[in-house]
Amino acid sequence: MGKLSRSKAMWGIAFVVLTWGLVWPIYKVALNYTPPFLFAGMRTLLGGVLLSLILLPKWKEIQWRKTWPIYVIAAFFNILIFNGVQTYGLQFLPSGLFSVIVYLQPVLVVLLAWLWLKESLTLVKIVGMIIGFLGVVAVSFDGLSGHVSFYGILLAFITGLGWAIGTVYVKKTSRLVNGLWLVAIQNIIGGLVLSGIGLSVENVADIQWNLTFISILLFGAVLGVTGATAVYNKLMRSGESSKVSSFTFLVPLIAVLLGTIFLNEPFTLSLFVGLVLILLSIYMINRKDTSKIEKTKDFEMLQRESV
Repeated sequence: MGKLSRSKAMWGIAFVVLTWGLVWPIYKVALNYTPPFLFAGMRTLLGGVLLSLILLPKWKEIQWRKTWPIYVIAAFFNILIFNGVQTYGLQFLPSGLFSVIVYLQPVLVVLLAWLWLKESLTLVKIVGMIIGFLGVVAVSFDGLSGHVSFYGILLAFITGLGWAIGTVYVKKTSRLVNGLWLVAIQNIIGGLVLSGIGLSVENVADIQWNLTFISILLFGAVLGVTGATAVYNKLMRSGESSKVSSFTFLVPLIAVLLGTIFLNEPFTLSLFVGLVLILLSIYMINRKDTSKIEKTKDFEMLQRESV
């Protein structure tokens, strides 16, 4: 997979970050109208079916007999663990705090990409990721200082860990499957399983089919679990996993800012400190090693002079 142009990559990152920043408070609102597993199952299944209909002319690229284990493994980590545990866990913590814990994921991606994909892990990158995570902790410091559910924290950590494993696995197997079909089929598989769980342990009659819930369901299906995921996977395949993941530190920041604006939560000093730390993290992880660039230029000049 070739590298995207800088402008396309930035537009893609902006779309993913804004969409995923919106889903946390929006999904929290949705739980007022629906049980969690049924909601997670419906939005992932619907998103997968809609994307499959668009991709139908290229159905031969599925290659199910050859690649079915990839679809199943991706569905387990990216849908069952990430979307399923996420939606269930949002019942036990504020959405901003839950997102902060989940966004340990970029740190885990850096480590897994280093171990599994042999991507570089420089000291600057390590420090940058640590600073970024400290930034997202600072963003919800006021929430962390209060009484919170340990069970909710555990679920948030499992969500982030599952997502990190799924992200690196998708990158490792990206040349073996069509990226869009992977998103569609993992959503269908995961959506069917989550819907089955919901039908077993929850009551369909508890769903309130009002305009708010239907709007959130469509937003989640079209953009949250399908559109943004497809763009994110493309970004992950076109560049270093650790660098792309670093920008996702902005997601909980947006989630908390939306809470401040629409839910009347105060803009605190910890929020400002978190913003500064997050921006510093992104700069450190994405900065080019100027010493290596200068050495490369010097070597190229010597080669020209020797000709």
